[in-house]
Amino acid sequence: MKLALVHDWLNQMGGAEDVLETLVGMFPAAPVYTSMYWRDGMPSAYRDWDIRTTWLDRMPGIYRHHQPYLPLYPPAFARLNLSGFDVVLSNKSGFCHGVQANGAVHICYCLAPTRYVWDFEGYAAREALPPALKAALRPIIGLLRRWDFQAAQRVDHFVAISREIQGRVRRHYGCDSVVIHPPVDTARFQPAPTHDDYYLIVSRLIPYRRIDLAVAAFNQLGLPLVIAGDGRDRPRLEALAHPNVTFLGRVPDEDLPHLFARCRAYVLPGVEDFGIAPVQAQAAGRPVIARRAGGALDTVVEGETGAFFDQPTSAALAAAVRAFDPDEFDPQACVQNAARFDVRRFGQSLMQFVQERA
Repeated sequence: MKLALVHDWLNQMGGAEDVLETLVGMFPAAPVYTSMYWRDGMPSAYRDWDIRTTWLDRMPGIYRHHQPYLPLYPPAFARLNLSGFDVVLSNKSGFCHGVQANGAVHICYCLAPTRYVWDFEGYAAREALPPALKAALRPIIGLLRRWDFQAAQRVDHFVAISREIQGRVRRHYGCDSVVIHPPVDTARFQPAPTHDDYYLIVSRLIPYRRIDLAVAAFNQLGLPLVIAGDGRDRPRLEALAHPNVTFLGRVPDEDLPHLFARCRAYVLPGVEDFGIAPVQAQAAGRPVIARRAGGALDTVVEGETGAFFDQPTSAALAAAVRAFDPDEFDPQACVQNAARFDVRRFGQSLMQFVQERA
C-alpha cells in the first residue's frame, strides 16, 4: 500500500503535530505533503522526514505569520496532484483535504472543519477584528466556505476526533464520519502520592481557548492558578491576572508529568475540539473541571473523573471550583479513563480503518 500523508502547515507545535508524529510513526515510508515547512522552527527529528511543500513555502514571512495568506491555501493544496498513491491520509484542520487524490482512497482525519471559515463571526469577535476588516473579509470567507464544502465532497471517508467534530462534519459538509480519538501518550504520566494546592492550565495562549475566563474566575477566588504555555494572548492575560495567577511560559515536555501529577485539578475553560491536556491530567491521576461542551464530553466522566460547568462565564467557573473537592475523585479511576485514549489504541483503530478501506 503506497500512502501519502497531508498536513496543513509545519510552522508551530500543537495537537495537530502530535497526531502527525504518530501518523509518521505508523507510516514511516509515507511522504508528508504540506503547505510550508519552517525547518528551523520545528523539532529536529522532522528533518529526517520526507517533507514536500507547496509554492507557499517561498512566501515572505509566512513561517511566523501564516494567517495573512489564508486565501492562498486552497489553490496551493488544489494544485497538489497525488496520483500514484493508493491512499491519501489528510490530517486536517485547515484546507489540506483539498488535494487532488486522483484515484487514491482519500481518508481525512478531521481535527476540525476549518474553524475561521465556518465560525467566522465568533472568530472575528474573539480576535477583536475591526469592523472594516470584518466587512472586507466576509466575501472572501464566503468563497472559502464554498471551496471548503466542495473539497469535502471529494473525500472518500471522514474520521472525526470527537463527537463534537463528528457533528460539525455532518453539519458543515453533510458527510458521515466515524470517531477515532486522537493519540495521547498516557504512559508518560503517573499519579503522585499527594497533590499541591494549585489548579492548572496547559495551553497555547490564544483567544478561543478562553483562558481569560479562568483568569477572571481565579481573580475572584484568590486561589492559586498555574498557567503553562505561551502565545499571542499572553500579554493581555498577564495584565488581567492578580498575583495568585502564575504564568510559566512554555514548559519542557519532560517537566509536564510532574506538573500535572501535583495539581489540585486541571481546568478547561473553553470549548475544545478534543483536548489532549485533560486526558494527560487524568493519566496523572488528577480530575478535571471543564466546560460542558466539546471534546470534554468525550474525555471527562462527570462525578468520576471530573466536574462540568455550564455557562461560558467566569462566575460559572468560579462556582464550580468552589463546589469542587478533588479528594472525592479516585486517581485510579482517572488513570483508567485516560487509558481509553492511549496512543496504542489510536494506532490499532486507525490502521484497521485504513486497511479495510484501502
